[in-house]
Amino acid sequence: MTKPVTFGLLVFPDVEELDFVGPWEVFTMSAEIHRGLRTGVPEPVSHLVGTVAGPIRCAKGMRVLPDCTLADAPPLDVLLVPGGVGTRPLATDTEVLAWVAARAATARWVTSVCTGALVLHAAGVSAGRAVTTHWMFADTLKAKGANVVRDTRYVRDGNLVSAAGVSAGIDMALWLIGQIYGEDHARAVQKGMEYDPAPPYGAG
Repeated sequence: MTKPVTFGLLVFPDVEELDFVGPWEVFTMSAEIHRGLRTGVPEPVSHLVGTVAGPIRCAKGMRVLPDCTLADAPPLDVLLVPGGVGTRPLATDTEVLAWVAARAATARWVTSVCTGALVLHAAGVSAGRAVTTHWMFADTLKAKGANVVRDTRYVRDGNLVSAAGVSAGIDMALWLIGQIYGEDHARAVQKGMEYDPAPPYGAG
């Protein structure tokens, strides 16, 4: 790789925090490990791309300041569209959908977490391809004509990778890092994050 891989994580009002913060941690931990080990591989660069200028209030009250907006975002190798209640208006926003479609057409990987899959579907990005989403919205997405895969953490169809709800985005992001930089590097990222889930309660 002669240039750094550039990740763009879309953020918008009422975006679900962990949908993008989880993958952000994975991508930026990858950069730290490349830097610390002096692998010679250009460390990845991550950008929060805001649909609006200025601070954005997320679904649970966190406020974030995007690095750039739709208008001035750099070329992206990886596009990530998270979910949250803010995806409902986003899925009918023609400007955002056109931007997503255009960036998806040139990205190496296109990804979503949770109801971000609804935005990809509305933008025409996932037409005819297998996707997953949060279990609460699987029927909604299917009713729109999507090929929905249920009961899985993430699904890959070509260069499209979609993750189920919230925490599943971390799994998807780790898998993606493994595809880009190799399994050994992804394992180092996972160890650096101390990501070894052992929830105290069953989710059944």
